[in-house]
Amino acid sequence: MKLPFRAKLYILVLVVLALAALGVAVANGSFQSANEIVLFLIFTILGLLAEVYGTLIPAYKWEISSSVAIYLAGLYILGPYLAVVLVLVSSLLSEILLRWNAEPGRRRPSFVPIAFNVSQLVITVSAAGFLMLAFGHLKLHLTSAFEYLLAISCFLIYMLLNVSLVNGIVSLTERKSFLHLAWESTRQFFIQYVVLCVSALLLAVLRSLSVWHVLLALFPLTLVHVSFRGYVKLQTETRTTFEHISCLLDERDHYTAVHSQEVAELAVQIAGEMGLSQREIENVDIGARVHDIGKVAVPDSILLKPGPLTDEEWTVMKRHPVVSAELIENLEIYKEVVEAVRHEHERWDGSGYPDGLVGEEIPLMARIIAAADIHNALTTDRPYRKAFSPEQTIGMIEKMRGEDLDPTVADALLRVIRSSAAEPSALEEIPATVPEG
Repeated sequence: MKLPFRAKLYILVLVVLALAALGVAVANGSFQSANEIVLFLIFTILGLLAEVYGTLIPAYKWEISSSVAIYLAGLYILGPYLAVVLVLVSSLLSEILLRWNAEPGRRRPSFVPIAFNVSQLVITVSAAGFLMLAFGHLKLHLTSAFEYLLAISCFLIYMLLNVSLVNGIVSLTERKSFLHLAWESTRQFFIQYVVLCVSALLLAVLRSLSVWHVLLALFPLTLVHVSFRGYVKLQTETRTTFEHISCLLDERDHYTAVHSQEVAELAVQIAGEMGLSQREIENVDIGARVHDIGKVAVPDSILLKPGPLTDEEWTVMKRHPVVSAELIENLEIYKEVVEAVRHEHERWDGSGYPDGLVGEEIPLMARIIAAADIHNALTTDRPYRKAFSPEQTIGMIEKMRGEDLDPTVADALLRVIRSSAAEPSALEEIPATVPEG
């Protein structure tokens, strides 16, 4: 992706500031003992491994790694100057290693992302180190309440500045609200950051005993890291499995082979048009991709019937959103979308199913998915009719406004449709999520 000028200027400023911080660190930093050299090497290797094996959060494409604890511990134990050099060496080596191990076809010059990722980390630890120097502390031994308070303050500066710098580049490149991105990132990952801060404090306390006691803290730190990676991997695999099942169900009917995917893409566009938060948009996407998974319980004789359904057959068909919700309700990754999946076939005027909800009784996500689902049904060839033209579809949606569809959602859908007519690829673009940080 070609970066806009403002983003390039932003990265250039960060690189200049990072080089200035590095110059100050090299001019003033020095090892005071062999133990510090040993610790520097240990932290460099640990930081490298933590960066390489960071955990990607799929919902945000934001990476959390235990390097936060390593870098903060380096700051507390080795001091601001050596910590800056530590971060530079560790992060630069990890960036090079990650790209070297990429698939041959994807190995290409990556100076800009490397420059940004390394620079923002150097600036972040430099700012936290500046606070220590401002209070006359080259190192923190954590033997007093004030030192603990100073250590926690350094952590807060590190966390907030890291979030701000990463979301700054996202805001500049994708024209998203900086404050919204920063708030969502901080809210979602604050607990993980706190755990890593406690780990850094533990490393510093154990250092007061001896260099080798530091190694004792690596076991719980590694356990937290591995456990979190396993948890995220399980969530990702669960979501992938259910979405694959949903796709297989779509393929039972060759007229709607990509139905769930298309509904999800349009629903995301509608949610973005309505100004929903990134988290809400992600939940809309998650729910839409499995909204019809309950059709696994509908026989082909009903699901693929070319003509009208009998009352008995409709009774079976109307059970599928309930089955969909029951299938996903005990899975944590779907806990925020269960109600949306159950009520996706409710209608604004109360004529829908399974519970006959009216108006705002219907969850907002369900109303959005329903609008995307109806649009997809209207614009898809069926066994008993051809797809309606764009003009006919718009006219029918306008008539459904306030009856089948939430007026606000219908208006957002119409804006998306008309925008896609001017830009044919618009419906294919899902709003980007937060990049690695």
